[in-house]
Amino acid sequence: MKLPPHITVNNGHLHIGGLDCVALAEKYGTPLYVTSEDRVCEQFERYKKALLSRYPKVQVLFVAKANGNLALMRALGNLGAGADVFSSGELHLALEAGMRPERLLFNGSSKTPGDLSFAVEKGVKVSVDSLDELHQLDAAARAAGKVALIAFRVNPALEVPTHPKIATGLKTSKFGIPHEEIPAAYREALACKNIRPVGIHCHIGSQILDVEPFARAAEVMVRIAKELTGMGVKLEFIDIGGGLGIPYHHDTDPAPTAEDYAAKVIPLFRVGLEACGITPELWVEPGRSLVADSTVLLTRVNSTKTAHKRFANVDAGFNLLIRPAMYDAYHEVIVVNKADAPLTTEYTVTGPICETGDILAPDRRLPELAAGDIIAVLDTGAYGYAMSSQYNSRPRCPEVLIRGKDVALMRRGETIGDITGTMQRPPWQQ
Repeated sequence: MKLPPHITVNNGHLHIGGLDCVALAEKYGTPLYVTSEDRVCEQFERYKKALLSRYPKVQVLFVAKANGNLALMRALGNLGAGADVFSSGELHLALEAGMRPERLLFNGSSKTPGDLSFAVEKGVKVSVDSLDELHQLDAAARAAGKVALIAFRVNPALEVPTHPKIATGLKTSKFGIPHEEIPAAYREALACKNIRPVGIHCHIGSQILDVEPFARAAEVMVRIAKELTGMGVKLEFIDIGGGLGIPYHHDTDPAPTAEDYAAKVIPLFRVGLEACGITPELWVEPGRSLVADSTVLLTRVNSTKTAHKRFANVDAGFNLLIRPAMYDAYHEVIVVNKADAPLTTEYTVTGPICETGDILAPDRRLPELAAGDIIAVLDTGAYGYAMSSQYNSRPRCPEVLIRGKDVALMRRGETIGDITGTMQRPPWQQ
């Protein structure tokens, strides 16, 4: 199996960032998320280098929903990253992580009045998703005595090769305003006294393993930008979203890089801008491709059994990693303490949740397993802990962060008290 450079096998054990995963599991317990900060920073710098070598004005926004841990967001903010945020909670996190408000974009198809007021208060640009939202934001800005800076989110009606639940630029998607209606939307925005349109935004989907759709989206965006410029809109940025995928099947998936992405998209983007006669900032929104392979989920085998197939029952389930159950997503698995042992036996790796669909990895060739063995689920840094839950009243596990030879908790494990702490006794039960 091909492994990324920060994940290695030494003396029969799996290592991440040079640290033994067996030792980490013994120190912190399982289940356990382990993340390499160095890998996240390396991926971010690759994006910056690839884009800035082809266009001089670039802002990289981390997609906060992929992984909202403050330690990671702080590390990215220290490198100059902004963030695409989808809730007031994610906006709080980005600001607490030290990200500058002008480098944030408040995205989302169903913002509350409180969301809009908070964005106005903090001076954060808003990606507006409807004309109804536009006028609500105008009212919020008027009440605050401010002018809200906006982009509209464009629905470019593009088919993309990914799971339908994460294809966000389809004509049938709930996101954005149909591209043919965008000029009229900007005319309406220009008529609002407390709104100033300064950008344009789109996002076509996630886990896309072909760079061609991104090029087509960029062409749509610069074509619209030309019309908007002719209307008098002064575009300060064009945000073409994110969505570059990673090779979850390590040996077979195509693996486009940030360099591949930039080489395909930037030339078309530049040609389009020359036709407009403008030089706005290019904003991009990587999420999964920055953080997914930085992380492994360590889970211990509780028991094995043979029924209609052989099962390895582990202590992490879809409460901690829902992607396999939700998307039929594939994640590579490696037996941490037998990392170089022969793959002799087929197992289905199942979690402890009371659901038939709680399967992390079906039908995988692994070494012969026994209770106490530790399995690493790879590529769990994006939409892993971020989509976790307390289902079956299971406290969520800790997360540790590695930088160089240092390792520390970046989130403690929850307790039953964390589950019951927000519950209250109704008066009639006193």
